Amino acid sequence: MPSLNKLLKTIEKNNQKADLDMVRLAFEFANKAHEGQKRLSGEPYINHSMATAQTLAEIKADMPTIIAGILHDVPEDTDVTLKKVEKDFGKEVSTLIKGITKLSTVKYRGIDRYVENLKKMFVAAAQDYRVMIIKFADRLHNLKTLNHQPEHKQKRIAEETLKIYAPIAGLLGIWHLRWQLEDECFKYLYPKEYSELKDKYEIKQQKQRDKLIGVVTNNLSKEAKKNKLKYEISGRFKHLYSIWLKMKNEHKKFNEIYDVFAMRIIVDNVSDCYKMLGIIHSLWMPKKDRFKDYISIPKPNGYRTLHTTVFGPDGKLVEFQIRTMQMHEEALFGVAAHWRYKNPTKTHSTWIDEILKIQKISKNNKDYMKELKFDIFSDRIFIFTPKGDVIDLPTEATPVDFAYHVHTEIGNKCVSAIINEKMEPLNTKLKNGDLAEIIIDKNRKGPNIDWLKFVKTSTAKEHIRRHAKNKGIISSLIGKIRP
Repeated sequence: MPSLNKLLKTIEKNNQKADLDMVRLAFEFANKAHEGQKRLSGEPYINHSMATAQTLAEIKADMPTIIAGILHDVPEDTDVTLKKVEKDFGKEVSTLIKGITKLSTVKYRGIDRYVENLKKMFVAAAQDYRVMIIKFADRLHNLKTLNHQPEHKQKRIAEETLKIYAPIAGLLGIWHLRWQLEDECFKYLYPKEYSELKDKYEIKQQKQRDKLIGVVTNNLSKEAKKNKLKYEISGRFKHLYSIWLKMKNEHKKFNEIYDVFAMRIIVDNVSDCYKMLGIIHSLWMPKKDRFKDYISIPKPNGYRTLHTTVFGPDGKLVEFQIRTMQMHEEALFGVAAHWRYKNPTKTHSTWIDEILKIQKISKNNKDYMKELKFDIFSDRIFIFTPKGDVIDLPTEATPVDFAYHVHTEIGNKCVSAIINEKMEPLNTKLKNGDLAEIIIDKNRKGPNIDWLKFVKTSTAKEHIRRHAKNKGIISSLIGKIRP
């Protein structure tokens, strides 16, 4: 089978010690279980199982995850039981499949049922991220074959994916999958805009991109050779959906957005990252305020790369991203790459803790969805403390949100903030990269109920409400303030 051969080659390329016989056994097992079953397209069902496993292999997932990807629909869609899967392929694989089976009910069927299923999904992610990774791979192939579904189902599945699955893939750092999920959804939800942008992006910009890569590579190769610096370079366009969002949010046309294209450079080690940065800045003038060192100060999600934008060939702005191969794989594959480099049995993340906290404190499903939207699924900004630590907050967060993230008492007693060395009021909307310092009054008895009018995070809201309740402030005052 061509799909099996392709999968085996991908796995072997990434891991020469992989047990390929187990992959072959899993394929034979699933192929027999799904025998006679067809997809809506008319193709054998096993093709979907293998496409799911192929995606997992491409993001360099571990072997139990790939095996589970091949077998993920067997217990639910065939007569073969989960016990039989466990007997033949072990407890770890069967546990992953059990988790995926539980997530099969995550569909939009009214807000209450939907939210309950969503909560199950986050609990599954907290227990083992790999369940979510398999689900993303499964959903991606379903999206790629969505043209065989009726139009109303196309839109429902695409909207569900765009609102829930894609953001969670981003939270897990699996950008390689998030970009694909978003672009597939974009195609069905905004077909006209997708078609127009695809034409400008992939056809009309191709020659310009190839020319730019050629000129930049030619200039860099000379200097790199002088410095005995090995590197790989490639040109990367941002994915279609992110470009469209930027055009929409900033009210700009395609040719008015200069950072749709970036040059990605991969070097051997961290020291070479900075050497390459020096070479780039010696060749082209850097643009002020467009340099970010995420190696010295990684993003809270672990992202590490040097970013710089320069006035490149012909004075055109060019963004460079400089990283090692490990950084590159972690940037694309997120937690899937951590198994490759760090081999954790379980990893955990701040956002999962936040989600589980929101689930505990939310009074009803409506509140839960509002808090989830603001705290987790909104765009994130990164704020620096005076000590150089990085705090991850939702867009439009305020110094009060920042203060409560640092410590409850700092939030309770804050009176003002210094943002980028300038005194600012507590309702100031923080921007990405701000340096924030909180001024407190030790004699202050607690937070101001009016802060609920502008704070964004569930943590800040919960502490303010709790203090108000403890002090006997009339609860009706809280109800008048929009969450």
